This record gives sequence, structure tokens and C-alpha cells, in this order.
Amino acid sequence: MSAFVASGKTADFTLTNDDWFPDIDANIARERLRLDGAVTDTRLEAALVNAMLSVNQELAAYKAGHAAQHHALEDIPSSEIDGVSRLVILYNRAVTCIAGAELVERYRSYDTSADGDRNAEALTPSIDELRRDAWWAIRDLAGRARSTVELI
Repeated sequence: MSAFVASGKTADFTLTNDDWFPDIDANIARERLRLDGAVTDTRLEAALVNAMLSVNQELAAYKAGHAAQHHALEDIPSSEIDGVSRLVILYNRAVTCIAGAELVERYRSYDTSADGDRNAEALTPSIDELRRDAWWAIRDLAGRARSTVELI
């Protein structure tokens, strides 16, 4: 095991979203994903932008159905936790989880040793869990059931 610990410098930054969905604070996302300086700001930004694009697309119909009455997601009446709209919390969770899954997928491929192969296998459930959590947050936000059942 190496005693080397990555301690790259990171800066606080916010990603501006469209006028309807909330902006994403990259520092909060970094803390929620427990990322250290090994994940550069550039890579975190790319993962968050990709996640924002994906979540915004998934919620396009939801936005279309509410945009005429509400100027932003946070304006839709909803319960709040610690002064933050439940819908905004779910949106942030979806974006953070999708970005986290992308980062884990990308970073696990850098170590190709035998230990790296074992670690990659161990990370696969984490990736699946992050994607599941994102999907659940999107479905909860949109008011849809978490599972889809179809008769064959």
C-alpha cells in the first residue's frame, strides 16, 4: 500500500443551469460524493455537466407541464427540509449520483493491476447503486412509481 495521498487543489465553483432547474454547487457535490483532490475540478465539472444534461432531459416533460405556472423548479409548492424544497433536494441528488457513477467508472479504469481488477469488481455495486439512487430521485421528483411492471 502506498503512503501517497492525492491532495490536489480544488476550487469552489457553481455550474449555472437553465433558468428553470437549479444551479449545482460543485463543492457540495464533491463533499456528498466524498471526493478528494484526486478528482480534478475539470473532471468533476465535466461529470456534473453530463449529469445535468441527462437529468434535465429525463425531466423535460415534467418541466413542460409546470413551466407555465412556475418560473423555476423551486417555485412548485412542495414540502421543505431545512428550508430547501423537496424537489430541489431530489434534483440535486439525481445529478450528484449520476456524476458520481460516471466518476467511479472513469477512475477505476486507471489502475490495471491485480488489485485494481479486484477493486473494480468491488466498485461495480457502488456504480449500480448510484445509478439506482439517481433513477429513484428522478422518479420521486416526477411523481412516478419507482418500478415499472409490464405484463408479457
